[in-house]
Amino acid sequence: MTEPYLCPNCKTNRSRFNRIEQQAQAVKLNPQTGEVIEQYTNDQLDPFHLPYRGPSLKVQCGACGLIEDERMFIQYGKK
Repeated sequence: MTEPYLCPNCKTNRSRFNRIEQQAQAVKLNPQTGEVIEQYTNDQLDPFHLPYRGPSLKVQCGACGLIEDERMFIQYGKK
């Protein structure tokens, strides 16, 4: 179901937005080089690696550039 958006920052934009789909990739990096040592799946995370619990969708205002969770734009759109 779709909901109207309103930018919580500029409070004027109701029509121009960028929807950003997020896909988390669990990795272990070499602390000195930044090279990926190991990639994990959600089924096989090591005991010290928490799974990603953030939003799968973020929204960017096409007028002012603010990036927030979609729920913030929806919440302001209901006002």
